[in-house]
Amino acid sequence: MERLKVGVLGGGQLGSMLIRHAIDFGLNIAVLDKHADSPCARYTSSFCIGDPMNYDDVLAFGKNLDVITIEKEAVNTKALKALVQQGKKVFPSPDIIEIIQNKNTQKKFLESAEIPVVPAVTINGREDLRRYLNKLPGCLKKCENGYDGKGVMIIKNEQDIDIAFEEPSILEELVDIKNEISVIVTRNEEGVVHCYDPVMMIFDKERMILDYQISPANISEEQASDAIDIAVKTAKALNLVGILAVEMFLTNDGKLLVNELAPRPHNSGHHTIEACVTSQYEQLLRVVTGLPLGDTRMKNSSVMINLLEPSALRKKNVELALKEVLYSNDVHLHWYGKTGGHEGRKMGHITITGSTIDNAFSKAKTIRNILNMEYEES
Repeated sequence: MERLKVGVLGGGQLGSMLIRHAIDFGLNIAVLDKHADSPCARYTSSFCIGDPMNYDDVLAFGKNLDVITIEKEAVNTKALKALVQQGKKVFPSPDIIEIIQNKNTQKKFLESAEIPVVPAVTINGREDLRRYLNKLPGCLKKCENGYDGKGVMIIKNEQDIDIAFEEPSILEELVDIKNEISVIVTRNEEGVVHCYDPVMMIFDKERMILDYQISPANISEEQASDAIDIAVKTAKALNLVGILAVEMFLTNDGKLLVNELAPRPHNSGHHTIEACVTSQYEQLLRVVTGLPLGDTRMKNSSVMINLLEPSALRKKNVELALKEVLYSNDVHLHWYGKTGGHEGRKMGHITITGSTIDNAFSKAKTIRNILNMEYEES
């Protein structure tokens, strides 16, 4: 395994956390990213500057590797298919990445596999959207290049169409959401499937980005079992080899509907580093290197808080608050080391563990208060 050459397309924080776990397996991870100052750059001696969306860059990057995986969906699948033809292993497969890169294609695949989703129609710009006034209000999502709340907007009425996306999108029905949950599922080449327990995701309504996450999710055992069944069914339908985050809505009338898929390590799985026997990052490495899947059981309950880039006026406040936070027990800070961030960008996360979810949540409330406090420099 030491001589196995593993590459990752994308050099962000997910890749850097993957590298951290690869050290335990004696692996040197090669990374392709177009930014020389990306988080992964400081953690590997095999960092390559290039665009994961560029055919030639991906082909050149992969030619001397044994296996390639991704930490983001914005990658060139044609180049990955060419590498598969050359005998390289690519997990997840380029076909899966293509399905998930486009929200319309993703939605149609899920429907064809009889997996419950939010009903939607395809939209080709503002004028096309005017044909569907009877479906408003609705949630408009760009088919491609949407992430961290970008590429999503609520269209309430005809007047909102003037500011709608002027590019291919899907218009989803507004559903009566009680909770948003996520299940991370892994499947290896032998078809063995392991799932992590469902987690509950609480979103910042203004930025449409994950604010914090609770594990285990505060749902019934039956709902948790149903959510796991949906995640497993999705992984099998895709013929997944790799790791997949299945984000779902739990409606007020008890329905589970798949919202989106991510075929890579995911924000909703950060807690697995401290709270589970095997982290999502180690699990992915086990898949791509042909090792047995690890135990996904929880060791502790947890709350994970996203840390977003503050306004310039609050940067010093946040630095002082993080020092204060680290006086607390069972608090695990992950700072991604990004440079040149803009307000609202994910810059790190904190995982708080506890013997029970009430215990972890109580500590998390204290920490959130500390992060929101105003400090004076001494």
